[in-house]
Amino acid sequence: MSKRRGFDIDFPAGTETPEQEEFPRGPVGYYTGGGRAKPGASRRGPMAAAISENADALRDRAEAERAIREENDRLAHDYVRLKRAGLITDLVPIDAVLTTKLTRDRAAGPDPEIEELKASIREVGLSNPIRVEPVDDHFELVQGFRRLSAYRELYAETGDEAYARIPAGLVASGEALVGLYRKMVDENLVRRGISFAEMAQLALAFARDPNTETTDTDEAIALLYASAGRQKRSYIRHFATLLEELGDDLNHAEAIPRKLGLDLVKRMGDEEGFTEGLREMLSGQGEVSSDYEVARLADALKTAPKAGPKPKGTSANAAAKTTLRCTVPAGTVRCAARDGKVELAMERDFSSIDRHRLEAAVAAFMAALDE
Repeated sequence: MSKRRGFDIDFPAGTETPEQEEFPRGPVGYYTGGGRAKPGASRRGPMAAAISENADALRDRAEAERAIREENDRLAHDYVRLKRAGLITDLVPIDAVLTTKLTRDRAAGPDPEIEELKASIREVGLSNPIRVEPVDDHFELVQGFRRLSAYRELYAETGDEAYARIPAGLVASGEALVGLYRKMVDENLVRRGISFAEMAQLALAFARDPNTETTDTDEAIALLYASAGRQKRSYIRHFATLLEELGDDLNHAEAIPRKLGLDLVKRMGDEEGFTEGLREMLSGQGEVSSDYEVARLADALKTAPKAGPKPKGTSANAAAKTTLRCTVPAGTVRCAARDGKVELAMERDFSSIDRHRLEAAVAAFMAALDE
């Protein structure tokens, strides 16, 4: 068998084959004879180049998106951290701030110092923002009732849009109710002018609130005024007893000095009939000034005792008290019972109930107790 010999054919210029036109010779490094690529040579068409470029672009885009996500996550964590700390501040409309979630510890009525606060805001602005909790499309006030009141008065008086919005620190939504109360209380503990009666009234309202976990006044005082000293908490307990015994008969409880309040509670615990005498005196006085009411209470202490002291252990401070919650179809009833007194509280307007039905319900209640 003869061995086939290979030889080259020189094509005239302009007579290249289609393969040679698609893969031209030259610097690209293709070998035109036999259709095989030289060792180490690359062969890449337009489609391959486009695919490679698109892959590079996708990788770059994915890397950019990953970096953006990481940055957004970091900013989101920082925002939540600052918000929880109350360090996020915004200008919120004064009309969007509600004061209904928390019972305020400031007695209703004119504030003699509000004009000074308004003058300071006009001259230098508000240096200490209020604190609010975002709830749906509005905000619930946590701290800054007087500052908010000053802004509202300034806006009503001047119409200046600068007072239509107030600087506010945003508290993280969903914080426990006791935590919000503590924020309000702790700020006011260092504020001058807050009375023991106002602090006691807040503790009573907290204990009666169906959204809280306690029904006991002493426990409410311990929770709300944990930052206060033991002696101050004791004073607040005395004033809570005073408010529980005299109730709505007192028109200006916030004006009662500490010593007078403590002396009244002691006399109420030691002298039988003294509490009833105070109620009778206060219920018939009508609209009076705070100075007049305080003077009458002080005069009551000067009167001679009308009866001997109560037996040991029956003072108003040491009286036993039972507290409980009862769930009924209409909601949750909070009950506080002590010697000679029982209180039922729930979210319902009992004054709208027909008098005869109310009498029948009370009679049935008392009959059930005697069974």
